[in-house]
Amino acid sequence: MAAQYDPVATFPVECRDIEFRKAPARTLFARIYQPIGPGPFPPVLHLHGGAWNNKDRLHNPIMAHALAASGLLLVSIDLTRAPEAPYPANVQDAHLGVRWLKAHAREWNADPDLLGIVGSSSGGHIAQLIGMKPHDPQYAAIPLPEAPQLDATVAYVATRSPISNPVARRAQAEKMGNKEMMKKSDTFFSTPDSIHHGNPHEILERKEKVNLLPMLIMQGGLDDNVVPPIQEGFAAAYRAAGGECQLEVFEGCEHEWTAVPSPAADRSHDMVKAFIARQLRALQKAA
Repeated sequence: MAAQYDPVATFPVECRDIEFRKAPARTLFARIYQPIGPGPFPPVLHLHGGAWNNKDRLHNPIMAHALAASGLLLVSIDLTRAPEAPYPANVQDAHLGVRWLKAHAREWNADPDLLGIVGSSSGGHIAQLIGMKPHDPQYAAIPLPEAPQLDATVAYVATRSPISNPVARRAQAEKMGNKEMMKKSDTFFSTPDSIHHGNPHEILERKEKVNLLPMLIMQGGLDDNVVPPIQEGFAAAYRAAGGECQLEVFEGCEHEWTAVPSPAADRSHDMVKAFIARQLRALQKAA
């Protein structure tokens, strides 16, 4: 039976935590938001924010629960944090997470062929890198012995406030005198070239070979952390390369508005659900 997705549907949701992988610094876990119903459900890998340095799979449970309650199997994974290991360690975690979720999706009543990624802030940055470069050997460095044939291609990427240009974001932190954010960036991008290697906007400017899958960017109009012009520049470059990039600016909203109950947060959840529904319809129509 093929997975069906109705973005206005409502399902009860059960949550549970399981081990994802034993990383060098600590064991990483996954929180599974399981819709209860006949299924199968489309799966979503959720990547948390935290400026690469903090937070975990428990980040933004409001959005995670809202998406799962609409009939999406949402799996939120812990990621290696920059003080534990710098770039590209957490990108490698996410790459493994895509393959791991594909390998186990059917056990959790989901269709692995419909997998997409949702990411917030630094998680959005990682989602962009995985979506654009699923076959990058550096990102694919962690093996998955039980399913070595799987790759990290996904159907779409949906983001909130992604750090789509880490160089511009570092400059913005310096402009604002935000020494803490500058330190977080420098801890993650620990070598001078890494902030350019892992820069989605610069990857497009360098005309590297990338997958141009459908992408959603939701951006707060009052965000002084990742400012709207950063997203506008990335979206323009993505479209110029031939990709579909939907950029939506939420006026009056700051960096993490989706995580706090409000009409704007509800609208962002509905926007992600509608975006996913469109991508899945197109994917199933093409199959």
